[in-house]
Amino acid sequence: MNLLYANDAPGRYPDSWYAATATPTDAYPTLKGDQRADVCVVGGGYTGLSAALHLAQAGRRVVLVEAQRVGFGASGRNGGQLGSGQRVEQDTLEKMVGRDAATRLWDLGEDAKALVKSLIKTHDIDCHLKPGVAWTASSAGDVEHLHAYASVLQDRYGYDQIEVLDRDALRNVCASPAYRGGILDMGAAHLHPLNLALGLARAAQAAGVEIYERSVVHHITEGSTATVQTDGGRVTADHVILACNGYLGRLNRKVAAKVMPINNFIVATEPLGDRVKDVLPRDVAVADSKFVVNYFRLSHDGRLLFGGGESYGYRFPSDLAAKARKPMGQVFPALRDVKIDYAWGGTLAITMKRLPFLARVAPNILSASGYSGHGVGTAIHAGQLMARAIQGDGDGFDTMSALPTPTFPGGGALRSPLLALAMSWFSLRDRLGI
Repeated sequence: MNLLYANDAPGRYPDSWYAATATPTDAYPTLKGDQRADVCVVGGGYTGLSAALHLAQAGRRVVLVEAQRVGFGASGRNGGQLGSGQRVEQDTLEKMVGRDAATRLWDLGEDAKALVKSLIKTHDIDCHLKPGVAWTASSAGDVEHLHAYASVLQDRYGYDQIEVLDRDALRNVCASPAYRGGILDMGAAHLHPLNLALGLARAAQAAGVEIYERSVVHHITEGSTATVQTDGGRVTADHVILACNGYLGRLNRKVAAKVMPINNFIVATEPLGDRVKDVLPRDVAVADSKFVVNYFRLSHDGRLLFGGGESYGYRFPSDLAAKARKPMGQVFPALRDVKIDYAWGGTLAITMKRLPFLARVAPNILSASGYSGHGVGTAIHAGQLMARAIQGDGDGFDTMSALPTPTFPGGGALRSPLLALAMSWFSLRDRLGI
């Protein structure tokens, strides 16, 4: 089954609050006939749009092909959190790759945040960017861990943007009775993810990128020049960038063996009005410390946007609202009966180590994916790093591509059932509190 159409209609965004409130944008044409480019970018999410924009600004002729609509995938459906650092905590990275490499990775993570904020300002992208992401803990042990991690970032990395929160202080940030403390990162931010993607697409087109939507790539022929084939046309290019994330399918087996698509679900409540103060007294985003993370924030029109629950097959559950309503009711019992106006699912991609997978899969084909829920900054930055690598500056790309990325057990054939079994176990640990 093709994930591009397993849960979505061709050429349409999901019925999400993001799509309902996005800046209106005309559809881009479908690829027809032959095109010649310096670089062909496959995928119109954050990674592909960023790569295309930066390459076009450097004077390269770029053609971008997207199977559905720009921002159709995780880029236009996610929780909208622009986090600090990498998906994996710095002290864990130090054990994995050493202190010096971990410091370089922290710096790259900070570069990613700065890049996103700069692109939003430079291209006047109206995506409601606001500061603040809190991490909350449900147990005393998790509170201790988060507070200790704040000290690691301050003492070893000089990061002074974090507020340490005990239970009382947290109640002034997030009024959920489920949490016992946490930290608040005011250097992180939250935003409207689909508007960010659409703004990047407009900026790329203005820089000279030729964007084609509803143009499914079904085959790539490798060689000194590569050929990217769709049903309606083909692009011959000196370089190809694969920016498909969870929708890669069978385009490249090397990537598919290391990057696993999973599904996640979000609901948007009715506008909460005065009840906002009893949910999120401060307008910041929140993510908790559970293995299957609950994440939430307020929309600019006063709704709670709540993400929770995962699935590991191709199809979404039949009742998307129920999938996310259950954890929302556990975090905010007072909202168990609130009206849900929108519910949607999305497919993201994870790796075994929860670190992105950047790779040169052929001499002139680069790939970046597997952001593991940390993609708003990392994906946009990965696009820039691939653009630089094509121009001869591979420093940042080489650092990221050196990250350990094991193959999933069984490769592409068995990874889904094995992963589902492992995920179910960790989800059970969350529910049992162990």
